[in-house]
Amino acid sequence: MIEVQDLTKRYGDLVAVNNLSFKVDRGKIWGLLGPNAAGKTTTMRILTGYLPATEGRATVAGFDVFNETNSVKKAIGYLPENVPLYHDMTVTGYLGFVAEIKQVPAAKRKDAVGRSLKAAGLEGVKGRLVKNISRGYKQRVGIAQAMIHDPEVLVLDEPTIGLDPAQIIEIRELIRSLRGEHTILLSTHILAEVTQVCDGAVIINEGRLMASGSLEDLTASFRQKDGVALKVRRGGPETADMFRSLPGVEKVTAAGNELRIEWGPGVRDLRDDVARLALDKGLGLQEMRPVAMSIEDLYMKIVSGGLEQ
Repeated sequence: MIEVQDLTKRYGDLVAVNNLSFKVDRGKIWGLLGPNAAGKTTTMRILTGYLPATEGRATVAGFDVFNETNSVKKAIGYLPENVPLYHDMTVTGYLGFVAEIKQVPAAKRKDAVGRSLKAAGLEGVKGRLVKNISRGYKQRVGIAQAMIHDPEVLVLDEPTIGLDPAQIIEIRELIRSLRGEHTILLSTHILAEVTQVCDGAVIINEGRLMASGSLEDLTASFRQKDGVALKVRRGGPETADMFRSLPGVEKVTAAGNELRIEWGPGVRDLRDDVARLALDKGLGLQEMRPVAMSIEDLYMKIVSGGLEQ
């Protein structure tokens, strides 16, 4: 649905996007994740036809972004970081205006506005002036205008920026509700945005692709060790030594009654051995769960330059 190949954008000597390639499948929510100034907004502006690229190619919904710009714009709903609202219009009036300029046929505009109001949870404020609704509702209006022409693809640039915690939760739930009906590319530098909303992520830093894939595949492919975390009723310094004695164990860390036991990826699975030892020693095993690199771990390794594949 979205495919980017060797995309590059230069501003003189500054390379904002550097040979970027990734793909987003139909109906998925994909995060474009990176620190501030990583090139996320530039990438989105190129994909939506607002900015030309220096090199490379990109397609959205089967249309070439550079040679079929009008078709791409019809296939995309775009929420920029700063939502373009007319504050002296009512919510309904504004969405009707957007429907007109996006060339929704006149006979279908009323239904389009009603559909967008319902999808974005705006029916309760549809008659109010935009300037008199909360920041969270303004963001919902921004998403509604992006959906007004029923596009195949939604591109959302920092959709929860500046919102309070309750509003953030509401917007995330709204975005999740659109999964399957639309393909969504969501730009953010907030890790929780990706882990709670997205199916996968493209992680970029300084304009370069650092990793791309589903959240499960990303964490699995960059995992450096296997291991388990244990919680026992009875533990102490000697407990860690017990597990260090197991053949194949590389590292054991203990904090009170919780232990983290790690072994290298080439070593056989030691979970049975760990559980058996805990039971044989009467430690009172309460919990055992796998240890894996989280998306947060992966992200921090990438942006700190410490990632080794």
